[in-house]
Amino acid sequence: MSAKARFLRKLQDQHPRSEAFDTKAEADIAAFRLRISQLQASMDTWLAGTEIRTEATATVLVEFLIGGSAFSVPGITLHYGKRSIRFTPIFLYGPGVTGCIEACLHAPDAIRSLYRLFMRSGRQNDWTWCPAGVQGGDPARFDEEAFFMMIAPLLPE
Repeated sequence: MSAKARFLRKLQDQHPRSEAFDTKAEADIAAFRLRISQLQASMDTWLAGTEIRTEATATVLVEFLIGGSAFSVPGITLHYGKRSIRFTPIFLYGPGVTGCIEACLHAPDAIRSLYRLFMRSGRQNDWTWCPAGVQGGDPARFDEEAFFMMIAPLLPE
C-alpha cells in the first residue's frame, strides 16, 4: 500500500462518513443543504444558454425550535443586468413546513418579496411554493414552469 493510500485511509478512519444522524434536526439540516444544492443544479440546467447566471451564496440560520442552534445553508442568486432574484433560506421549521426559502427581487429602485418555497409542506416531500405573504392554504408543486413564472420579474419591463 502506498503512503498516499495509507494516509487517505487513516484520514477516512478519523472522520467516518455516516448517514446516521443523532437527531431529526441534524437530518433535516443535511436534507435542506442537499435539496438547495440540487435546486441550484436544476436552475442551472433550466437556464442553460441564457444570459442569466446563478451564484451560490451562504446563509447562517438560527433555529430556536432546536435550542437556538446556528448552522449554515446555501442560498442561490440569479443575476441579469442590474437585477437579481435571491433565493434565501429563512427558516428550517415553521407551521406545517420544513425548510423555507424566500425569493426576493432586487432591482435598482426596490427590493420586493415574491415567493416562498418549502422543502416539505404537509404531506408533500417535493418543493412547493406560494406567493409571499400568503398564510395557510395549499402550496403548489414547484417545477420548471413555476420557476420561469417566478423569475419573470428578473427581466425589466
